[in-house]
Amino acid sequence: MGFPIIRSRRLRGDPNIRRLVRETTLSVDNLICPMFVRPGKGVRKPIEAIPGHFQMSVDVLVEEVRKLAEERIPAVLLFGIPEKKDAIGSDALSNHGIIATALRAIKKASPDILVIADVCFCEYTDHGHCGVIRDGKVDNDATLENLGLQAINFARAGADMIAPSDMMDGRVAKIREGLDQTGFSEIPIMAYSAKYASSYYGPFREAAESAPRFGDRRGYQIDPANSDEALRDSALDIEEGADILMVKPALPYLDVLYRIRHELGYPTAAYSVSGEYSMLKAAVERGWMDEKGVVLETMTSIKRAGADMIITYWAPQLANWLREG
Repeated sequence: MGFPIIRSRRLRGDPNIRRLVRETTLSVDNLICPMFVRPGKGVRKPIEAIPGHFQMSVDVLVEEVRKLAEERIPAVLLFGIPEKKDAIGSDALSNHGIIATALRAIKKASPDILVIADVCFCEYTDHGHCGVIRDGKVDNDATLENLGLQAINFARAGADMIAPSDMMDGRVAKIREGLDQTGFSEIPIMAYSAKYASSYYGPFREAAESAPRFGDRRGYQIDPANSDEALRDSALDIEEGADILMVKPALPYLDVLYRIRHELGYPTAAYSVSGEYSMLKAAVERGWMDEKGVVLETMTSIKRAGADMIITYWAPQLANWLREG
């Protein structure tokens, strides 16, 4: 049986019918907004590579988070730029560090918004790598101890969720153990389980001032050619205690996102990274694309592929567009 008995256009001609049969729905409830905090007061430094976003001092950040909460965006993801960097990223281990300070301020001003703390060391080290350097390489096991301490420090300061992005083997287990032993067993872990060695991270490295001073991160991030490896790493993170898995970047890895969500059946986040944002923004600024249309289509594709939540720099605009309908 086919045409003319079956006519697919019957369900496309009326906007209300299209709403009724729509398979994928994007909601403000799916959004997480990444934010960058730095020392100072009254600081709102534009990030040239991520137009519309800023490095903010804590006082300015608190006000911006309040606005996001009013837009009913459920969560923010924090990245810190410390005043001083050193070989082990001491600022991230300090109760007076930039993220710990920001966490306390946000939770006091906007207690109902979920604050996710990124756990890694690339922003805090003077060499720009994600852990302890020995013999010119990142020492996996030495880094684990510091990751556990960093996670505990952020939890004590008020983090509602911990998101390790370092890609060290065994990091989820170490962080879970540390949190459980210090009275934070209720805090979930959103693991960067499938974090690829991607060229799409370029604008972020300007925003977080985290570019490596030598070499690259291919020794610990996943090769872009591999998808089975991402499944294995995600399964290992589940075994170690991860509550949410993540795929990063989103658009170039929709196939990986689909596989992880549907084969493992765990809550899954997708990070639509800085490069994805910046390339669309550049096209919009040149008049080559309609901003609202292309962004809604892009985010819907990420949701359709399996993302339960989307970390995106478009979060504030999306909240407005989705409210408008």
